[in-house]
Amino acid sequence: MTTYAANVASVERHVLAEGPVWDASTEEVLWVDIVKGQVFEGHLQGDTVLQTKRHDFDGTVGSAVRSTSGDLLVAGQEQLLFVTSAGDTIPGPNIVPKGTSSRTNDGACDPSGRFLIGTLPLDERTGEEVLVRLEDSGDLTCIDNDLSLSNGLAWSPDGRLFYSTDTVPGIIWVRDYEPDTGAVGPRREHIRITDGFPDGICTDSRGNLWVAIWGVGEIRSFSPEGKHENTVTVPCPHPSSVAFVGPELDLLLITTASRDLSPADFETYPDAGRLFTAHVGVTGNPCSPWSGAGTTAASDL
Repeated sequence: MTTYAANVASVERHVLAEGPVWDASTEEVLWVDIVKGQVFEGHLQGDTVLQTKRHDFDGTVGSAVRSTSGDLLVAGQEQLLFVTSAGDTIPGPNIVPKGTSSRTNDGACDPSGRFLIGTLPLDERTGEEVLVRLEDSGDLTCIDNDLSLSNGLAWSPDGRLFYSTDTVPGIIWVRDYEPDTGAVGPRREHIRITDGFPDGICTDSRGNLWVAIWGVGEIRSFSPEGKHENTVTVPCPHPSSVAFVGPELDLLLITTASRDLSPADFETYPDAGRLFTAHVGVTGNPCSPWSGAGTTAASDL
């Protein structure tokens, strides 16, 4: 097993940075600060991410993706928001069932550009959170409705395996996936994390899964068979997500959080909440852009 070290890659400190995405069409990075309700755009300068634009929203923001035409799809606190390249915001369907104390969390596009988004509870409920997919028709398809905290999503390089994270029990599920039709097979346990909590995930070009381990300051990679192969150490306890970025997809970008840390923790981890990068000797699996479809009126859950 090889161990790598992550280095600070941003000036800004976030409360809960999440959802890094490499937009190949613009060669830019997208990410969010969930707690502050902000979506960021930036570009790479060497191994550093320079923030170039910020979008502010009311409430929390779970994740954001962009279409090749420049439109943004943003997971607001309870519903999807479509932001046109001209800056107009169009309300989309509710993801959180009405009257439920939950919010959106991590999301990603499948290989055909459909957006999937999950939820987490804001109270003590367990086993009631959802993972849904926005279809090109604008309807919502429920993939799971029994999660404790829906988190990172990723696909194998051929798009035929779909990985999804349920953070509280520490499980990363895998299931068969048909990229063209969206057909989803039954889920089965792929990896169980018992020290720390699995958060955001991504895959590399070999099909290995890279997992941010909240609470222990590590990114771990696992083979397609589930074997732990590599570790990236991050100098703060709460790495939240990962993505391969850059024109060659050869730089691992790591988002982190500064929330839930004491003053003493900040003295120990002064860079908590910043972005980090690491060279890990592999290239990533590209992030699929949003298809841009699904903005028609959709039925709520």
